[in-house]
Amino acid sequence: MAAREFPTAGGSAATGQTAIGAIDIGGTKIAVALLAADGSILTKDEMPTDAARGFEVAMAGVCATLRSAIHRQGVELRGVGIGCTGPVDPFSGRIGSVEFLLGWNGCSPVDYLSAEFRVDVALENDADAAALAEAAWGAGRGSKSLISVTVGTGIGGGILLGGELYRGAQGLHPEVGHHVIDPSGPQCFCGASGCWEALASAPAMVSRFLADRPGGTQVEGVTAMSICARARQADAAALHAVAIEARYLGLGIANLITLFAPEAIVLSGNVMNSADLLLPGIRAVVEQSCGLVPASATRLAVSALGPEAPVIGAGAVWNYRIGRELRQC
Repeated sequence: MAAREFPTAGGSAATGQTAIGAIDIGGTKIAVALLAADGSILTKDEMPTDAARGFEVAMAGVCATLRSAIHRQGVELRGVGIGCTGPVDPFSGRIGSVEFLLGWNGCSPVDYLSAEFRVDVALENDADAAALAEAAWGAGRGSKSLISVTVGTGIGGGILLGGELYRGAQGLHPEVGHHVIDPSGPQCFCGASGCWEALASAPAMVSRFLADRPGGTQVEGVTAMSICARARQADAAALHAVAIEARYLGLGIANLITLFAPEAIVLSGNVMNSADLLLPGIRAVVEQSCGLVPASATRLAVSALGPEAPVIGAGAVWNYRIGRELRQC
């Protein structure tokens, strides 16, 4: 990856003397890392979120882990970026009502970490963090208009237009996974029927596969990954599930191209670990479905950051929100 320098003070990023803290807060685990100036990971640790123990306990663990990483690497901490699941207020630094973080509503990891480390801290929704990472250091590097789509347990997305994160009315985060593809489709927890997530997420793929088994026979431990493995072995039900998954992913992507005409759409998440199976079908549907905005105008790519994209995205949050302001001073 091409280097993109963070501003430094009291040290040089090139010699490894400074680093950016990166915190990825998920419902199951929290990743704590230090990033170099080019977005590469110097060190990374993980800890259970264990949200039921409370926000303060989790933040104390994050601080201890980050301090240990700083000591091991012998670096000066320049600042901290945070990517967090669910709705967040990026300007107040507070977490909203997140299903997986019960009791954390209104808590501010920004205030907590800035008080502990005396550095600037910035927070964004994890989907927006992923978009920033792909634009800075990933498959969308150099793109001013980019949509990052993560396909896993759900479908989330972050949108960059003109190099800036797109924020909706009242700062609301656009929920690309919940635009309706087929109103006769299955109902989603969001209240809509046949939205993109209900049709093309990993659980949707599993449900479709199980429903198509001969005689409705059940299979234990089925995941999107195992379905793709079966498809590689020419399992008929798995091949059908993959084909339908590609169709629904293609329809949603075609809608995004028609609505936003971005330079790039970058796909990530555990479903896209089988991109080689899905992309041919996705591309065929996109080409068939895009009319006034030609599909060729948008580059469709798979994330180059792999499973580390969320924590690299957290570092990109600091670079976007704080780092560029310091560079302009």
